[in-house]
Amino acid sequence: MTISGYGSWPTPVTSELVVTAAVRLGDVRPDGAPGTEGTGVIWAEGRAAEGGRIQLVRRADSGGTRADLLPEGANARTAVHEYGGGAWWLHPGSPGVVWYVEWADQRLYRLESGADPVALTPEPEAPRGDRYADGDVAPDGSWLVAVREHHASEHTPAADVVNEIVRLDARAPSTPEVLVTGPDFVAAPRISPDGTTLAWLSWNHPSMPWDDVELTVRDLESGVDTHVAGGPGESVTEPQWHPDGSLTFVSDRTGWWNLYRWMPGADIEGLVLLDAEIGVPGWALGGSRYALLDDGRVVFARSSHGFDALAVRELNGSITKLDTPFTTIGSVRADGPHAVVCVAGSPTAEPGVHRVVPAPATAGEPGAAGVQTLRAPRDLGLHPETIAVPEPIQFLSSDAAGSPRTGYALYYPPTGVYDPPAGELPPLLVVIHGGPTGSATPVLSVGVQYWTSRGFGVVDVDYGGSTGYGRAYRDQLKGAWGIVDVADCLAAARTLADTGRVDPARLAIRGGSAGGFTTLAALAREDTPFSAGADHFGVADLEALARDTHKFESRYLDGLVGPYPAERDVYVERSPITHVGTFSTPLIVLQGDEDAIVPPNQSEMIVDALRSRGVPVAYLLFEGEQHGFRKAENIRRALDAELAFYGRVFGFELPADEGIAPVEIENL
Repeated sequence: MTISGYGSWPTPVTSELVVTAAVRLGDVRPDGAPGTEGTGVIWAEGRAAEGGRIQLVRRADSGGTRADLLPEGANARTAVHEYGGGAWWLHPGSPGVVWYVEWADQRLYRLESGADPVALTPEPEAPRGDRYADGDVAPDGSWLVAVREHHASEHTPAADVVNEIVRLDARAPSTPEVLVTGPDFVAAPRISPDGTTLAWLSWNHPSMPWDDVELTVRDLESGVDTHVAGGPGESVTEPQWHPDGSLTFVSDRTGWWNLYRWMPGADIEGLVLLDAEIGVPGWALGGSRYALLDDGRVVFARSSHGFDALAVRELNGSITKLDTPFTTIGSVRADGPHAVVCVAGSPTAEPGVHRVVPAPATAGEPGAAGVQTLRAPRDLGLHPETIAVPEPIQFLSSDAAGSPRTGYALYYPPTGVYDPPAGELPPLLVVIHGGPTGSATPVLSVGVQYWTSRGFGVVDVDYGGSTGYGRAYRDQLKGAWGIVDVADCLAAARTLADTGRVDPARLAIRGGSAGGFTTLAALAREDTPFSAGADHFGVADLEALARDTHKFESRYLDGLVGPYPAERDVYVERSPITHVGTFSTPLIVLQGDEDAIVPPNQSEMIVDALRSRGVPVAYLLFEGEQHGFRKAENIRRALDAELAFYGRVFGFELPADEGIAPVEIENL
């Protein structure tokens, strides 16, 4: 093998490969009548090469031909909650018809095959003032319900934004009729199979959708509401009606997001009770992690120790894990009487769209399943031996009071065809996922392989507060953001260094959004072990964020830090900008200039502070980017600039044939 220093390994995983033909696969839905084999499947593709716009693609079962559905330039994306989700939906009785929200004006459109889109909602008084999402069409196809988020102007204060459930004509323009108003937030309006009853979720500040959520049903004729589940200490998500009039939903009432069934007049029944998570945090609307088949079986995704798997609940209540390669799974929906479609990936394959047919309980081996790939992931041309596969690790950390506890992470070792010089250890990149209520995902990410194939170790930390480990673990971050997460990141890095797997002198930390805050907080410590950091649109000033952010997250910090302004002293103490005097670690900062969640001023205040203190700092502001980079050219530049930054700081050479432009680092 060829000798090459860690970080300098030549690799086919360039920034160009990261974005070439890259798509973000979103929701998938069968396009056909219930109780029949699917006549087609539609899914969403976010295309970096097209500025990140979301196109809807239909695959016909007959012949497998694929066709884009939206007109050129259209973008099926909603700004509800700023994070969106649930931007399009179908009706089983209306094959070939799609309802979707257009990003440019946030109006709801009806698109019929072979016709132009028709706007169903009025033009708002303010640009993008009325935003729609998470809809459902009545059984007869004549009307629909959706979440509407109303902004009276372009600069409506978060406290004045109104979230409601409205009813609309599903076929022609109409004036929205308000059905549910009052709660701070509403989600998942779902119409019963006979069209007489509406179910929905609601919660109020300062709760988030993973905290205290109520499930309510209303008789649409009498207007009588019935509380089904949820409330203080219980998070409910994903209500689904079924032909027998029952309602299933996911709840964490036992400490895990499990599956339950409610029938009017009867007690709630536990359908799937496991020490594992079926639910996921409700950052985006319209998700689905389970589906009921016509024969009464339930196919569901569940997360355990950071890895997803598909499983089936048989009619006798037994639960069997299905034999599929998938470790990250989303958008699980019934497709005909015997199958589900889903978006799923594995450590060696990016997410694709797949149809999974569980074998009947009486036939074949337990857990047997047929898998048909409807939309294959990219063929990256990588040899399997050069793909870094995540290894789940545990390490000793501490809680907010300093007591010992266990932390979790996924470790990707440097993987390639080169040998390092004798005695050299690899640099480590500690990755902090966003949220912070979120999780690491054990799926092939070219963005991770970009680093491992060059000789970096990468550890993706599921710090206390992450999802996938039950409510108790999720609640470890209550009042402790900037403490528990930082402790886990430091502990993961030190554990890998102390066991001789990485170079303790070349530890770097990177994160975006909430992960950017943790990155900055870790670098602000006097005892930080890190010698480089990358902050992607991260939070530098908690107090500024509490005063100036969008409605969905405007009270998020109440639970993570404390009520504001009553706990203002805590906000000031936890903010990285307060401790800039202890910063000495070189930092690169990357920011979108249209970010409404973490505005550019958050990045600029930390850059200005480090610049004035003489700390090495690089700053790149990307025009036209919101929260998270979607444009191919910006994704490439951000990756390459970060690599060039580490090369300067850690002292390794960049591969000459990639043409990576240098990055300006002030004070270095």
